[in-house]
Amino acid sequence: MDDSKMTFWDHLEVLRRIILRILAIAATVAVVAFCFKNLLFRIILAPSKPGFITYRLFAGIADRLGADSSSLLDFSVDLFSTMLTAQFMTHMKMAFCFALLLVIPYIIFELYGFVAPALRSDERKYSTTVIVWSYLLFMMGVLLNYYLIFPLAFRFLGTYQVSPDVPNVITLTSYTDMLLTLTVMMGVMFELPVLSWFLAKLGLLNAVFMKKYRRHAILVIFIVSAIITPTTDVFTLTVVAIPIYLLYEASIMVVRKSART
Repeated sequence: MDDSKMTFWDHLEVLRRIILRILAIAATVAVVAFCFKNLLFRIILAPSKPGFITYRLFAGIADRLGADSSSLLDFSVDLFSTMLTAQFMTHMKMAFCFALLLVIPYIIFELYGFVAPALRSDERKYSTTVIVWSYLLFMMGVLLNYYLIFPLAFRFLGTYQVSPDVPNVITLTSYTDMLLTLTVMMGVMFELPVLSWFLAKLGLLNAVFMKKYRRHAILVIFIVSAIITPTTDVFTLTVVAIPIYLLYEASIMVVRKSART
């Protein structure tokens, strides 16, 4: 049907079908993820194991520097389930979240196909670029959290004790909730260049302003990093702050370039 001849209710019907397709695909992928329980939780629980790639990488760096790397690999954190339904509900939640992460490109494709006919050619060009970069940056934040931020945070908090008389009893729910929270936070933080570009296009931000208040931005970045990271060690805080600062510098270049176009 020609879009120009479609009524409001016709567009609403098209949107309804799109939403139903998205729900059907997401549900299918979630069911598949649910069925592959061992593989799913091998991925999810990997950062809790001493043999995780991040710990081995830091141990290798410590060995090359002549430092003792045994403490990096010599730790044991057991996860417990204290509620009858906790493991089953966690299984369902993580299968759905994992499916949603995989289905995001399809969701974007469907929604963009619905909106695109109403956009001008230049708007389509900009929107496509923004959508692609938004997704790539979000996934970069997700991967950085999985391979670096979360393992370091878990390693610190999972082995921290105020006294040997107080053992750590970490629940599976606490572990997965922290993983999901940090994943979303880092994914959102990596959208900084896209947000800066959008504000620049609205005339609310420019590169001169961002460079002038760079020192203030660095302070804010460390404050935000301290909020994001549940640990209190300076190393983890710095590991989180550096990528965000690099994103800020990238945002300055994006804003400067957008002013020329």
